[in-house]
Amino acid sequence: MTKGPHIHQPLDFETLPEPVFFFERVMPSDTIYPPQTHRWGEFVFSFCGVLELHAEGSLFRVPPNHGLWHPPETEHRGGNRAASLHCSLYIEPELAAAKGLPYTTCALTINAMVRSMLNHLRINPPVTPYTQQESRLLDVVVDQLGIAPCAGSYLPTSDDAALSKVLAYLEDNPRDNCPVRQLAERFGTTERTLARKAQRDLGMPLSEWRQRLKVVRAMPMLQAGVTVENVALDLGYSTASAFIAMFRRLLDITPDEYRKNAE
Repeated sequence: MTKGPHIHQPLDFETLPEPVFFFERVMPSDTIYPPQTHRWGEFVFSFCGVLELHAEGSLFRVPPNHGLWHPPETEHRGGNRAASLHCSLYIEPELAAAKGLPYTTCALTINAMVRSMLNHLRINPPVTPYTQQESRLLDVVVDQLGIAPCAGSYLPTSDDAALSKVLAYLEDNPRDNCPVRQLAERFGTTERTLARKAQRDLGMPLSEWRQRLKVVRAMPMLQAGVTVENVALDLGYSTASAFIAMFRRLLDITPDEYRKNAE
């Protein structure tokens, strides 16, 4: 019998136990998060694994070391294909507004200090009622979220007819390293037009999007125990060192460090 997906039910709170409530989740592969809406805001941070979340008509992918902010009263749903370890910070709406958190769903660029504080909370999860020290630490985290740059979606999509076909092709063929000019010709457009549409719809060059896609695809392979060398070859790199450099530039950790964190 084929095993079905794991359905994760949302927290059932009428009110939050704390103004900023920390909650950690360890989820198996093929987990589904049904649609949910709550009166408080939610910041989701992935320690391991890529979350795919839908909100406000957009798909957001959240890899490790990045965060996603859902404002209060925003419906969202999602899931993870590979096993994941992530946390949520649930924040009272008045506090979220006072701290300057965005009014729309967006990915947030998280600095090393916030990552360290969230990792500390993961290792030492607070238990309600929180101590003054725990509450102060969470308040500092929220302060930092309020000034974190919005990054849209880590791996955004496009409704443009030509660009969407290119992105779909790359999703199916992440090891393809053909030049953008050849991609453009294959889909009946020009390199300049494709570059302009990528900057307009994705907010980044197509080359950057391709590297982010490779990172997202590498994570489940690393978690499954595939060697760094084989992951690099599967994703079209001629050497492992080039893949390691790209992975570290985008996530600020090496593939081996990511694998260790995933254990």
